[in-house]
Amino acid sequence: MSSDLPPLPALRAFEAAARLGSVSRAAEELHVTHGAVSRHIRTLEQALGAPLFQRQGRGLALTAAGESLRDASGEAFARLRQSWRELRRSGSDGAPLVLGCSGSVLARWMIPRLARLEADLPGLRLHLAVQEAMPGPELIGADAALLLAAAPWPPAWRVHELAGERIGPVLSPRLPGADRLLGRDASAVLGPGLLQTRSRPQAWPTWAAAVGMEPARLRIDGEFEHLLYLLEAAVAGLGIAIAPEPLVSDDLASGRLIAPWGFVDTPARWILCADARNRDPRIPALADWLARELRPAHYLAQR
Repeated sequence: MSSDLPPLPALRAFEAAARLGSVSRAAEELHVTHGAVSRHIRTLEQALGAPLFQRQGRGLALTAAGESLRDASGEAFARLRQSWRELRRSGSDGAPLVLGCSGSVLARWMIPRLARLEADLPGLRLHLAVQEAMPGPELIGADAALLLAAAPWPPAWRVHELAGERIGPVLSPRLPGADRLLGRDASAVLGPGLLQTRSRPQAWPTWAAAVGMEPARLRIDGEFEHLLYLLEAAVAGLGIAIAPEPLVSDDLASGRLIAPWGFVDTPARWILCADARNRDPRIPALADWLARELRPAHYLAQR
């Protein structure tokens, strides 16, 4: 092993752990085990003769040597990823654009619109990649990401703002007592049966505050790991869910769900983000198409 360059698999594992602040999250990103990442880090520490991490409570903190290596390796890998993207685009005819998005957005919004996307942008080859966690500044694994989140954004991103977020309660007409909720004001949700996702616990309080209701009066009876599961539970008549309007527009059109109290604006935005150095012309074209599709007047017209 050369002494003037660290072992690259070990360096990649360290860079991911240092950037994400977690060995477990690094292992998930790299599709390896927790133990494999730990062994790579130990390999680097042995080669260096100094620790890179130190225990801090239940987590890990970088040592001075770790911070120095994180900065150097992070910059090097970011430049390598960008160069690789550019080489793939120039060296292969029609390389797909990799778009990251959550599984809920993929299943409930993107897939139903793929035929229209292909008709409107026939030259765009799109590869959809599920990304449940908020991506880091380098957008690892994707050329661009479709996100629903609030500013500020990493300065390394070029952000195309597509639409404001609108959320509201939705329920199945099959929900026991659904007929008694119709025609009542928003305070009708204060009874049992509210459902939420673990990743967006602020959604119900945000909606309640927007309609002039005290959030502390809400009673959450069910929680799901992902929005996709939450909405399927609502369709099955298990309770009242809180959801972004575009992700339920098809269900509202078909009558599988109803939204008796409408939708309200939140501070979050639908955005398409990419590395600011990525000049791929397909990204702004995709952003324009997504913005059109996310306009309420557009998706309501599709019903």
